[in-house]
Amino acid sequence: MSEIPRWLEPFRAGAENLQVPPFLRLPSPGARPAAVLVLFGEGTEGPDLLLIQRAVTLNNHAGQPAFPGGGIDPGDAGPVAAALREAQEETGLDPAGVEILAVLPELYLAHSGYRVTPVAGWWREPTEVFAADPGEVASVARVPIAELVEPANRLNVRSPSGHAAPAFQAGGMLVWGFTAGLLTQLLDVGGWSRPWDTTRVEDLPQEILDLAGGRSRGDGATGPRSAPAAGRQA
Repeated sequence: MSEIPRWLEPFRAGAENLQVPPFLRLPSPGARPAAVLVLFGEGTEGPDLLLIQRAVTLNNHAGQPAFPGGGIDPGDAGPVAAALREAQEETGLDPAGVEILAVLPELYLAHSGYRVTPVAGWWREPTEVFAADPGEVASVARVPIAELVEPANRLNVRSPSGHAAPAFQAGGMLVWGFTAGLLTQLLDVGGWSRPWDTTRVEDLPQEILDLAGGRSRGDGATGPRSAPAAGRQA
């Protein structure tokens, strides 16, 4: 394994301590396996993470920010292979430039019916990224960690049900749901989190609710893209 930057060492050392909330455990029979790539890089604005924004035409989770990823296909050699394949298909990145840091605990998303394995990687040799599949991905962004942990960019968002969950205003996006919940854990484990006003609560914008078709609960239960939208289990 090659050397990683010093700022990433605490995350690799603490990755096995990632806490899984109770509602993300214990999948039911029939839950579909999926994987997402949590890719750490070092760009012009310092350490960053790779995020995508889903196309607004998708049947589920339309327009939502997410980590690259999708369903584990029968031909995939496990979550790592699936996460790298999906990331390449969605963003055009070269998997050869990614060093795997850790396979994180599996998360069960009852709302979507997926068992999602986050795969953490270090972008040792970055390549150009873009919306490689416009039918599924609207945009791709390398979001600086400094922007994510800026206290002014953190808030809780409340769904019509009244449930509130963490969110981020970063990369020109409102990052919420499953992605924001996982980001919160990742930033804590890496030691990057800063104190922020946890009493700040805002309603999910109407345009987001409209895209979600009124089905989203805002409880962190949004995950990989759906089979109808992707044309395969994902």
